[in-house]
Amino acid sequence: MPVRDEAANLAGEITELRHAIHREPEIGLDLPKTQRKVLDALSGLPLEVSPGQTVSSVTAVLRGGRPGPVVLLRGDMDALPVTEETGLPYASAISGAMHACGHDLHTAMLAGAAKLLSARQAELPGTVIFMFQPGEEGYAGARHMINEGVLDAAGERPVAAYALHVSANKQPCGMFSTRPGPMLAAADQITVTVHGRGGHASQPHRAADPIPAACEMVIALQTMVTRKFDVFDPVVITVGSFHAGTTDNVIPDQARFLATARSYSAESRTALADLVPRLIRDIAEAHGLTADAEYAAEYPVTVNDAAEAAFAGQVITEVFGPDRGETAQHPITGAEDFSFVLEEVPGAFVFVGACPPDRDPETAPTNHSAIALFDDSVLADGTALYAELALRRLAQGRLAKG
Repeated sequence: MPVRDEAANLAGEITELRHAIHREPEIGLDLPKTQRKVLDALSGLPLEVSPGQTVSSVTAVLRGGRPGPVVLLRGDMDALPVTEETGLPYASAISGAMHACGHDLHTAMLAGAAKLLSARQAELPGTVIFMFQPGEEGYAGARHMINEGVLDAAGERPVAAYALHVSANKQPCGMFSTRPGPMLAAADQITVTVHGRGGHASQPHRAADPIPAACEMVIALQTMVTRKFDVFDPVVITVGSFHAGTTDNVIPDQARFLATARSYSAESRTALADLVPRLIRDIAEAHGLTADAEYAAEYPVTVNDAAEAAFAGQVITEVFGPDRGETAQHPITGAEDFSFVLEEVPGAFVFVGACPPDRDPETAPTNHSAIALFDDSVLADGTALYAELALRRLAQGRLAKG
């Protein structure tokens, strides 16, 4: 029976697991309930299962009956600090936590793929590592798992690594999308504190007001983006938090703001880390003030290996038909910590549309929205794609693809 048909037969089981995870979302690196659900789903399969040592991860290794290379499949498990407003019958029962990015689908699909591939263990020409990862949403969970040895769990490094990610909007339901090169941006955090001298708002000349300087910095950062960076190697800086003062007639001692910086190349990222703090300090000095500017590197650029992206596209076409796959024209400005894996192993990150068919993908709520919806109909096909990527890549052996 074709893998896709077998996945369809598992649809009810995969959906049940997804709903169970969705009802009890957990945030960050400590996901004991989600980890338990994954361990239960893998129970009885011929896998070498290792729970994380310092985080609630699960690493499972399937050793095939025939010699061959190693392939890694990753699914992230963590939720977001969002209060769900979907009204779904399986909506979050945890106040202030929601699977608003669809990681519950990724986890269920990967568990389904583990079951499909386990049934083919005897004929499997190599080994598959299943990477169930916590802490993707800002906690660098992939880096924690790499430090604990997930890439060496099978005894040798994978020749390829793949991850899927659902999208609540933009893509039609069931449409797969990937591209060679940058797939998602690097994400870094800028933290600025401007130090002034407080005083009475009616006598600003007797104080050292940090607010105008901080406002100037916000505008100057936008100007810097347009004047210091190539438009064909884009950079985005967005100030998402700005705090200063307590009332209208008091000049505060300091102003503080936080910003995110997105970039698509190592060169631009390095330039940002140098230019941003220097610009902040120079503006502060021009106002007779001082400022602390911290540029913290978070997630690197998610870069798809060109050959692996082409391979993933070919598998999608062969398994689902040419109308189910597309080459993304541009990378997106979101970030992903699968980037840490792709810095070590060639691979591909693939999006799949999960927007409910009765919604317009162009106007549907986005990932991270309190009303984001992900359609269960993509679960079986996502499971099948995980399994097919592993099966077909293992069949190619250790040699690089032409």
